[in-house]
Amino acid sequence: MPTAEAESGMSGGTAIAAPALPNQPPGERALSVLWSFAKCLGALLPVYLAGYYGFSISVVLFGLMIYMGWKHSRLEKVMRLKSAMYLLDNEMSFTTEKAFRAKRDLPPWVNFPDVEKVEWLNKILQQAWPFIGQYLEKLLVETIAPTIRASSIHLQTLSFTKVNLGDKALKVVGVKAHTEHDKRQVMLDLYLSYAGDVEINVEIKKYFCKAGVKGVQLHGKLRVILEPLIGDVPLVGAITMFFIRKPKLDINWTGLTNLLDIPGLNAMSDTMIMDAIASHLVLPNRLTIPLVADLHVAQLRSPLPRGVVRIHLLEAEDLTAKDTVIKGLIDGKSDPYAVLRVGTQIFTSHHVDTNLNPQWREMYEVIVHEVPGQELEVEVFDKDPDQDDFLGRVKVDLDIVKKARVVDDWFNLRDVPSGSVHLRLEWLSLLSSADRLSEVIQKNQNLTSKTADPPSAAILAIYLDQANALPMRKGNKDPSPMVQISIQDATKESKTCYGTNSPLWEDAFTFFIQDPRKQDIDIQVKDDDRALTLGNLTIPLSLLMDTPELTMDQWFQLENSGSASRIYAKIVLRILWLSEDATPTTPSPRPVNPGPGIGQGGITSELNPMGPGGLGIPQPIRPQQTTPDPEFATEGVLRIHLVEAQNLIAKDNFMGGMVKGKSDPYVKIRVAGITFRSHTIKENLNPIWNELYEVISTQLPGQEIQFELFDKDIDQDDFLGRFKINLRDIISSQFMDMWYTLNDVKSGRVHLVLEWLPRVSDLPRLEQILQFQSQQSYHNKVVPSAAVLFVYVERAHGLPLKKNGKEPKVGAEIILKSLSYKTKICERSTSPRWDEAFNFLVRDPRDEAVIVKLSHSWGQALGSFTLPLREVMMEPGLVLDRWINLDGALPESQILLRATLKVLDTQLAVCRQAPGEAGTEGEEVIPRWVPSHLDLRRRSGYNAADNPNSAGQVKLTLSYSIEESKLFVTVHACRALAACSKDGADPYVTFILLPDKKATTKRRTATKKRDLNPEFSERFDFDFSLEESAQRRLDLSVKNSVSFMSRERELIGKLLLDLDQIDLKTGVTQWYDLVAETN
Repeated sequence: MPTAEAESGMSGGTAIAAPALPNQPPGERALSVLWSFAKCLGALLPVYLAGYYGFSISVVLFGLMIYMGWKHSRLEKVMRLKSAMYLLDNEMSFTTEKAFRAKRDLPPWVNFPDVEKVEWLNKILQQAWPFIGQYLEKLLVETIAPTIRASSIHLQTLSFTKVNLGDKALKVVGVKAHTEHDKRQVMLDLYLSYAGDVEINVEIKKYFCKAGVKGVQLHGKLRVILEPLIGDVPLVGAITMFFIRKPKLDINWTGLTNLLDIPGLNAMSDTMIMDAIASHLVLPNRLTIPLVADLHVAQLRSPLPRGVVRIHLLEAEDLTAKDTVIKGLIDGKSDPYAVLRVGTQIFTSHHVDTNLNPQWREMYEVIVHEVPGQELEVEVFDKDPDQDDFLGRVKVDLDIVKKARVVDDWFNLRDVPSGSVHLRLEWLSLLSSADRLSEVIQKNQNLTSKTADPPSAAILAIYLDQANALPMRKGNKDPSPMVQISIQDATKESKTCYGTNSPLWEDAFTFFIQDPRKQDIDIQVKDDDRALTLGNLTIPLSLLMDTPELTMDQWFQLENSGSASRIYAKIVLRILWLSEDATPTTPSPRPVNPGPGIGQGGITSELNPMGPGGLGIPQPIRPQQTTPDPEFATEGVLRIHLVEAQNLIAKDNFMGGMVKGKSDPYVKIRVAGITFRSHTIKENLNPIWNELYEVISTQLPGQEIQFELFDKDIDQDDFLGRFKINLRDIISSQFMDMWYTLNDVKSGRVHLVLEWLPRVSDLPRLEQILQFQSQQSYHNKVVPSAAVLFVYVERAHGLPLKKNGKEPKVGAEIILKSLSYKTKICERSTSPRWDEAFNFLVRDPRDEAVIVKLSHSWGQALGSFTLPLREVMMEPGLVLDRWINLDGALPESQILLRATLKVLDTQLAVCRQAPGEAGTEGEEVIPRWVPSHLDLRRRSGYNAADNPNSAGQVKLTLSYSIEESKLFVTVHACRALAACSKDGADPYVTFILLPDKKATTKRRTATKKRDLNPEFSERFDFDFSLEESAQRRLDLSVKNSVSFMSRERELIGKLLLDLDQIDLKTGVTQWYDLVAETN
C-alpha cells in the first residue's frame, strides 16, 4: 500500500543508524562503539570548553538553539521531498481520492481542459533518465570541473566525487499550447515538477572540504517558444525558453553546505540561488538556442514588450484586524500596505496606520513581456515592528486586461476570512508613431497619484550589442568593459566582459520616459572598477522622433575614446497609448461576501461574476434607465400619535416623602434608529400631549418601538415606566388606537394611535388626504405628510473638468426643503457612479421640488437641477426614470436618476359620500378598527390580576426545520413575573423535553438580575426527526436564582406543553401562561 511505502521511506533514516548486527566482524563492532563514544564526547566537548574558559552558559544555549533549528529545518526538507516524491509516483490515485479533491492540490490538467496530460513524454524521460545522468556526469567531470580548477588557485584540488541523478525523472504534469496569437510561432507552457533523489558530491582535498546535494525539488511553469517557423528542416529556427515566474526550489544540502540549513541562512541561500536562476531563465531573461545559421538571435532573446499596464492601487475594505489587544480578546486594527508583483518587477505601497479600509491612491507602471501567462499579484500585509502579518492576496491574469483594455473592479482577497482590494488596470498599447505624443502628455498631466513617479508617455528599449576598438588600459592591457546607461535619474548596468577591447554584451534594457522631447540617453563605457572611462555617448531622444518607426539600429561613435572606438546598439521608442474606447462605463460594486478564491498555481484570477469592471467588454452605449436594488422604494411610513397618559407615578415629593407632589412627564420614543422626545408637561399625572411623529422604516422582522416615560428634574430625571410594541403587529393591523400599560412601575398607562400608512399611486385620493391633513392640529406643530418620495441617484455623464484641468471627485447633494442628503464622493472621473437611494416625507407634492447639486468634494460646483414634484405626478405610475440635463455645466452633462412618489393613505382621512346615498350628505366617516385577531393583552400591558392562578407569562417560538432536521426552541421573554423578594427576582428559564431519562435535552438561559419582565432571546436546537419531535413534551420552569443559604422562593412558575398540539413545520410564536407553585 502507498502508506506502507511512505512509512518505510520515512523510517529509512532510522534504519541506517541502527545498532550493528551480531554477525558483523569484531573489528567493525569495535569501530562502531568507538564512533558512538566519539559522538558523545563531541556533544559534551562544547559544554566542557565553555566551563573551562569561563564562557557564559548562554553561549552553549545559543549554540544548542542553532543546532535544533538546523535539525528541524533538515527534517522539514526531507519530509517535503518525500511527500513530493510520493505525490508524483501516485498522481492518479491522489487526484481521484476524495479526501484530496481541493483544486489547489490537483495537477493543471485536472483544473484546465486546455492543459493536456503528456504521459507519453514522461515515459520517454523516465526511460532516458539514466543516460541523461551519464551525460551530466561526463559534463561535470570532464568540462565543468577543469574550468573551475583553472579559475582559482584555491580550487585546483576540486573534484566531483559522485554524480548520480537517481531514479526519479523530471515529470511534465501538463502541457498547454498557444497557437492563436501568432501564426509564425508555436508557444508551449510546460508545467514541470521534479522531486528527485539526485546526489552530487564535491570535494576540495587541499582544505579537506566536502559538500554536496542530496535531493532537489523544482516546480514551475516553463514557456517554450518555437520561432520562427521556416519552410525547411528542422522547420523551427530557434527554441526560446524561460520561466514566466520564479519556480519553487528546495535543495537538501550535505557536507559543509549543511550550514545553509541553519535558520536565517536557509532563506538567504534559497533567495540567492533563485536570483541566480532568475537572472538567466525568468522573464525578462530568456534562453535562446538557434537551430539554423544566419539567424538574428538578439531579436528573439530580447523582443519588444507586448505592452505596459498602468496599475492604480486605489483602496481596500474589510481587511482582517491583526493588531489585537489583550492576546486577541479585543480586536484592534491593522497598518496595511500592499506589495505588487509582475514577474521580477516589484512595488511596495506606503502603509496606512490603524485602518481596515485604507485609501492608497497610488499608481505604478509595469512592462508586460508575455501575454497570456504573466499575472499581477497583489499581497496585502500588516506593518509590524517584528514580522509583518499576511492580510490576503489576489492574482489577475494580464491577458484579461489586454482584452478589456481597462479593468476597474473590486477583487476578493484569497487565503483570509475577509477583505477586498479595488484596482484600476489600464492596458497601454505601444505606438510606433509620435503623432499622438502631445495628446498623451496632456492626458498624463491630468492624472494625479501619491506615487512620486509621474505617468510615462513612452517606453524606451535599448539592445546593447557590442563595441569595437575600445582603448587599452595602462600597460597596454586589455580592459574589462561594462556599460552604464542613464536616462534622467534611472541608471542600468550591463554585464562585464573580461579581458577584451571588443566586448559582446547582448544585453537589453527598458526605461519609462515622461517626455521624450526633453530627455537624453547617456551611455558610459567603463572598466570593471568603474574608475576608468573608456568612452561615452549622449543621444537626445528627440532624434528618435524623426526616424522611421522611432527606431535607430546602427553603430555609434564614442566620445572621449579612441578614434576607431564605437558601439553598436538598437534603440526603439514606443508611445504609450490608452485606447479611447477603453473606458468602462463604471466599476462593479464592492463584493458583498469576500472570501478566499481557488486557483491552480495562480493561473486563474479572482473577478466578480460579471467579469472585470462588472462587464465582459466595455459597453459604448449608456443605459437609458436606472437599475436600482430590488429593495428600492419598499420602505413604509409609520405614524405615531402620542395622545395622553393617565395615573402616572408622582416623583416630586416634599418633606422627605411625607407630602406627595406631582411629576413633570415627557416621553422618549425610539424607532428605526431615530429618537423622538415629547415636550414636558409641568406637574401633571394625567398629561395630554397630542403630538405627532412620522418615520420611514423598512419592514424587516424583529423591529420594535420603545416608549419610555420620565419625570423632568433639575438633576437626574426619574423613571416613570416603559413598554414596547412590535412593528410587525402594527404593519399587520395597519391601524391601532388603544391604551398601553406601563411596565416596571406600579401604575400608569399611555394612549396611542398608531398607523402603518398604505402607499398608493391614486392622485384623486391625494386631494382628500390633503384636505383632511389641513384640518388636523398638533401641539408639536407637525403637519402630517401626504406622500413619500424615493430618489435613486445612479450616475452622471460628461461632467466638466476642474479649473486646473484635472478630473473631479464628484459628490451629489439631494435637497428637499430643509432636509438634505449627500452621496459618497467618487474617484476622479467625469462619469461618476453612486448607486445610492434616499427618501423624503412630502407635505404637499403640488408645491414642493427636489434639488440635486453636483460638486467637486463639496467645493467647486459642477452642475445642478431642480425637479418639481408636479413633473413626477405627471409620469405614469408616479415614477420618473431618465437622464436629466444639468444647469451650470457642459451641454452634454447629464445625471441618471429615478424619482418614485407614493401617496400616503390613511383611514382617518375624510371620506365624503356621494350625493343621493343613504345618510346625511357630507357626513364624516372616521373608522376605529381594533383587530380582534391580535393579542390585545400584550398591547394593553398584561395584567396578572386578570388570572389569579397565573405566575406570569413566557414567550416561546417552537418550530422544526426540514432542511436541517432540527427542532428549535426559542425563549424570547417573560412578563409580569411574581416577585420572590422585595427586590423582585433574578429569573432564568430552564426546560427539558420529556421523556428524557438521562437529561440530555435539559437547557437553561442566562439569568437576568432584578427584572420581572426579562428578555432572553436565546435559541436552542435539538437533532430530532419531525416524528420524534411531535412525541416530546416541553417541561419548562421559570426560576429565581438564589444562593445556597437563601430562604427566597426558587420556583416562579411552570409550563407543560405537548408538542403534538403545535404545527412545528409552520412554527408558532406565542405567550404562554405560567402556573404558580402550589403546596
